[in-house]
Amino acid sequence: MTSSAHDTDTGTDPADHGVLPPWLRPLADAARTIRPRQLSRWLPPPTGGRPSAVLVLLGEGAQGPELLLLERATSLRAHAGQPSFPGGGLDPADGDPDGEGPLRAALREAQEETGLDPAGVHVFATLPRLYIPVSDFVVTPVLAWWREPSPVAPMDPAETARVFTVPVSHLADRRRRGTAVHPSGYRGPCFEVGGTLVWGFTAGVIDRILHFAGWERPWDHDRELPLDHGA
Repeated sequence: MTSSAHDTDTGTDPADHGVLPPWLRPLADAARTIRPRQLSRWLPPPTGGRPSAVLVLLGEGAQGPELLLLERATSLRAHAGQPSFPGGGLDPADGDPDGEGPLRAALREAQEETGLDPAGVHVFATLPRLYIPVSDFVVTPVLAWWREPSPVAPMDPAETARVFTVPVSHLADRRRRGTAVHPSGYRGPCFEVGGTLVWGFTAGVIDRILHFAGWERPWDHDRELPLDHGA
């Protein structure tokens, strides 16, 4: 694969299966049949919403499979200090939001935010579009294998505080899992990993990926972790 989204396989071709490492193939298989309601109760409205995409990038590290995340700068107006996937809104140059637009946007934004080299990334699937009501984003999660890892770091400290990877084994560890409880009434899965608390949209997607990839382990849903900051 090259760095161009034009050359990216979206996972609809079964031949793509053999390109991926064995540990990633169950997720690629599941991605072909996952329905929106299996991922979230927040789905895009019939009209409106800002098209965007995030890069869900999985690679192999010293502790096995790992996921790339970043922590947003505390100075941002929205989602300040919150861990998230790399990503952002689609530009007109990205093309059709129903086609390869989300792939281009996810790779571009990841490169701009983390310095990631897209040439080492193999996109193998997209998940159904989801909705973030607080920001009015209609988000396409783009699943990718970090085939050739490259150095990553915050490219703009005003937007990104840090870039880090989290072993999947840590995400699946019941001692690191819980249910985030926000004063607004929000409740959802969360993860105490990488020296921070991952919650909200990002944690919801991670939770479903662990489930559909077969990586999930039993955990205590009644372990509540209160949140006292904005979404």
